[in-house]
Amino acid sequence: MARVKKKERQEMLLAQVREKPFLTDEELAKNLEVSVQTIRLDRLELGIPELRGRIRNMAEKAQNKVKSIQSGEVVGELIDLELGRSGISLLRITEDMVFAKTQIAKGHYMFSQADSLAIAIIDAPMAVTGVANVKYKVPVHVGEKLIAKAEVVKVRGNKFFVWVKTHNETQEVFRAKFIVVSWGDKLGGKTS
Repeated sequence: MARVKKKERQEMLLAQVREKPFLTDEELAKNLEVSVQTIRLDRLELGIPELRGRIRNMAEKAQNKVKSIQSGEVVGELIDLELGRSGISLLRITEDMVFAKTQIAKGHYMFSQADSLAIAIIDAPMAVTGVANVKYKVPVHVGEKLIAKAEVVKVRGNKFFVWVKTHNETQEVFRAKFIVVSWGDKLGGKTS
């Protein structure tokens, strides 16, 4: 890539951060073929927070919207939420989440991330998982960032059909189809 002008580079930086807010400064530098220091200076000039700041800002906005469960019950960091439509969460795989012998992540962490995200996007005072169909696609290891994206694809009465796709930095590692059932205002009550 030929050297681009500062203004063009900064526009490209803004576009990349909008499209993929989880990119590190190192990844941005590689994509734009500049130094990490150049990325940091451009971010500072454009008022773009560093990765942790971007995630924290997105998480604060998303957590205030959750109705069906406590926002702290979402496994991973809730990053984006549009009630009744979609959501995104981020889970970092740590040492305590893998099997000692194989160093492969235990599946229940990926399932819990997807399941709690599917419930969180439901626009109801209470929701539970009725059916789950899951597929583990590739092994996940310590240090990987898992980004789960949930989308309501169909609603039939009080049943929400939610698809969740989870990716690491390079590929899809897990997918699930859930039927989440919403309930009315009272615990165990009928739908409103």
